[in-house]
Amino acid sequence: MSDDKSKVTDKAGEIAKNIWLAGVGAYGKAVDEAQDNLKKATPSPPKLFRDLVKAGTELEEEARETRALARSSVEERIARVRDNFNMARPARVEDLESLHRKVDKLSRKIDALSKLLKEQAEPKPKAKKATAKKKAPARKKAPAARKTPSSRSKG
Repeated sequence: MSDDKSKVTDKAGEIAKNIWLAGVGAYGKAVDEAQDNLKKATPSPPKLFRDLVKAGTELEEEARETRALARSSVEERIARVRDNFNMARPARVEDLESLHRKVDKLSRKIDALSKLLKEQAEPKPKAKKATAKKKAPARKKAPAARKTPSSRSKG
């Protein structure tokens, strides 16, 4: 589970870093363009320089805001993932040991119940009684009626 958490954290960090680098790249590009414009506009460097500083300041502020928004967005997503996977806090050794004890206890109970059910399902041999019961005298059957030759042909 910690590998999954580490992967999510690494991915979120990578995304935040890429957003930050994009902002820095935009800032660098703006500085490069400003230097090019400054070289082209050598006759009036002070006003152009002030304008470029002003534009650079605005870009820097936008980069900070973008970074802050990106960071809060990434942190919100990480929090949602943690909530979805109930990873508000990492599992402690004590928690895992407690779960192992509970599983062991449940396993013992299941084994005992299985044994009890098996014993109840097996037929029990009948115990012989010490005193024998007297049997009632057998009734004699009446002799079967004989069939006569005439009854055989009918039948």
